[in-house]
Amino acid sequence: MTGLEVCANSFSSALAAQTGGAIRVELCENMAEGGTTPSFGQIKLCKEKLSIKIWPIIRPRGGDFLYSADEFDLMKEDVKICKELGCSGIVTGVLLANGEIDKGRCKVLIDLAYPMPVAFHRAFDMSKDLPRALEDLIELGFLRVLTSGGAESAYKGIETLEKLVKQANGRIEIMPGAGINEHNILEIKDQTGAHTFHSSARIKIKSKMKYKNPTSKMGSVEDEYQYDQTSATLVKHMVNLLNSNL
Repeated sequence: MTGLEVCANSFSSALAAQTGGAIRVELCENMAEGGTTPSFGQIKLCKEKLSIKIWPIIRPRGGDFLYSADEFDLMKEDVKICKELGCSGIVTGVLLANGEIDKGRCKVLIDLAYPMPVAFHRAFDMSKDLPRALEDLIELGFLRVLTSGGAESAYKGIETLEKLVKQANGRIEIMPGAGINEHNILEIKDQTGAHTFHSSARIKIKSKMKYKNPTSKMGSVEDEYQYDQTSATLVKHMVNLLNSNL
């Protein structure tokens, strides 16, 4: 199946993904840190009000993918919540300090998630040996892996992505992601041979606040009177491009 998965940072973004024709949502928060686990309420609302497939990311914090015992306990509890809420699947990833896939902990999460399928996120791109890591994921039973080919963006990693698709040979789905947009999605599709793609399709939404404090800030972003949200129009445009290229 050819289609677009949308990385959605809110219920509104997930709704826009559904309106635009995405096949599923990777639901997360804190995109500036690469995405972290969304709240219980966020997942619950999406499940209650949307028909699109909801795959929450299970990632307790930003930064690396080497987790403490307490962080891993938190991940396990979040997996249980996703299963209770009837999510379509989960997205996660754990590495060892040496850069290899943490097969022991990944198996724990896969077993705990069952019968939900599990996808591996871009922790894959931070592993030290992509071909070996891919075989580990296949052995563990991951359904899909999101990857930029180990590069800053999927476009820059296009040659590696092509090799990974050939290596996978249908044993696991290779889903290109990172920097995918309406200008490069077809070139990435044609060269890599991948079928599904990952994009946030974000735009800036201007705040409706009339009063704006000019001297105080709540975070590190440059302009706190705007926020990122998925655009249904951008999603639809990319979906139409994919469908027209079949």
